[in-house]
Amino acid sequence: MTLESFFAMGGYAFYVWTSYGITFAVLLWNLFAPIVLRKQLLRQLALKQKRGQR
Repeated sequence: MTLESFFAMGGYAFYVWTSYGITFAVLLWNLFAPIVLRKQLLRQLALKQKRGQR
């Protein structure tokens, strides 16, 4: 098996590598989206708390 035939995936390379790419993107989204949303929520809560103390 050559490296070229491995990446060609028997003629199904486009579908296989697209599936891998989409899966990887979704996994990254599931990893980083909650972190970003948490930071935004904490920032909003800090602003609300700061406004409420005046």
